[in-house]
Amino acid sequence: MSRNDAMKTILKRSLQASRNDLLWKLEGLSERDLRLPQTPTGFNLLGAVKHMANVEVGYFGETFGRSWPHPEELVSPDQIATDPQADWYATSAESAEHINGLYRRVWTFADETIDRLDLEAQGTVPHWPEERATVTLQQIMVHVIVDLTRHLGQVDIVREGIDGQVGLNPKISNIPDEVDWDAYLASLRALAEDSGSRSDTT
Repeated sequence: MSRNDAMKTILKRSLQASRNDLLWKLEGLSERDLRLPQTPTGFNLLGAVKHMANVEVGYFGETFGRSWPHPEELVSPDQIATDPQADWYATSAESAEHINGLYRRVWTFADETIDRLDLEAQGTVPHWPEERATVTLQQIMVHVIVDLTRHLGQVDIVREGIDGQVGLNPKISNIPDEVDWDAYLASLRALAEDSGSRSDTT
């Protein structure tokens, strides 16, 4: 295996792991909880999946001269022009099952691009400034992984706030066992209060 093939394998594995984790974080919640805005700017769990479906189609599709076969399933530029947040929430006609299914089909579409091209293969991102619009597949894979993992971190925190579910993935929690979380939180609050008191006197 060449060095580039090895790197592509690593990037593709990282991308897929984060995709899987994103959908796992939504499991077991009601349609209401999945759609309910959780921040002052409206961040919601199902919207994060819809956003990433549109992101991956764009970066692994049009960037490399491929078109999604069902454009009516995506948020169009005209919709974005009238509603800049159109890809960040599910409409009343879009169920969680539909959005999750769409994202899974997008994976197949995106992976076809990844598998067909070398990491050095060039494409053009239509909505980026001209001076940096020419990109390689490797750049785009890294860009999408960064975008996805950033939103996955947001989803982690929102899910914990809804029902207390935490964990890295279904197999590895990455959370220490036998912690007295009430005592731990109390100690953090005490540290914050102490820091605040000291800063007020300086």
